[in-house]
Amino acid sequence: MVSWFDAARLSAGLNVGLLLALLWVWGRNYAQFRSKHTLGLAMFGAFLLGENAFALYIYLVDPMLSAWFASEAVPPVAWRAMMAIHMLQTFGLVFLVWITLD
Repeated sequence: MVSWFDAARLSAGLNVGLLLALLWVWGRNYAQFRSKHTLGLAMFGAFLLGENAFALYIYLVDPMLSAWFASEAVPPVAWRAMMAIHMLQTFGLVFLVWITLD
């Protein structure tokens, strides 16, 4: 069975990949059209990418926090909340990628 920690890490990783795809499209569109709308989408994507990349860094790389998160010290209710936040972002980003690439 996948733990809450693994689900949160997987979701954050998927979010990074989805945001990179969106930023590629939005950045290309901004370079072509120079529209404030595409610039706003690209900035939103960049900030959300930063948040997810930082979460992934904490979950996987940071020597102190990754060990703490991987241990049983974090209550399950906190992991369910973190996983829910990352999963909601993933569902929203999948939909956004779908309508962007359509």
